[in-house]
Amino acid sequence: MDPQTNDSKQPRVELDTTKGRILIELYSDKAPATVANFLEYVNAGFFNGVIFHRVIPNFMIQGGGFTPDMQQKTTRKTIQNEADNGLRNERGTLAMARTSDPNSASAQFFINLVNNSSLDFRSKSPSGWGYAVFGKVIEGMEAVDAIAAVRTTRKGPYDDVPVEAVVINKASAVS
Repeated sequence: MDPQTNDSKQPRVELDTTKGRILIELYSDKAPATVANFLEYVNAGFFNGVIFHRVIPNFMIQGGGFTPDMQQKTTRKTIQNEADNGLRNERGTLAMARTSDPNSASAQFFINLVNNSSLDFRSKSPSGWGYAVFGKVIEGMEAVDAIAAVRTTRKGPYDDVPVEAVVINKASAVS
């Protein structure tokens, strides 16, 4: 299937970043609440100007919550974890970041750089919930890999922060 034509009818989001364009197909059939939540943030312009604030090579890149000066943005209420949807944290997939509370995801997300099976759903228990996959990069993995290659440092209480901010200039829903 040509990624330019959306034959699947799944929603898509384009992230225009300082390291290139990333096109993501969202799995509204497998993670409806998570996709609806993500699209609300996209459509509200919430992600415009935020950074990828956590970059760990051979693991993942995380964004969606901090400004370039490391100020955390205020989010809406948290959502129910949909990690039990059969999707796996494989290279190029998009998943929700959260705290130790399985149902604490709000706006922050990450893109898996490798297959991260340790993040997959195993059981409805505090240690087994995993991280809800809700989309996949269908174009722009070279931009994802460029982000993964940036130098990182510690900024205040935060580790793995890019030395030079990697900004999401604009996030848009595309058809």
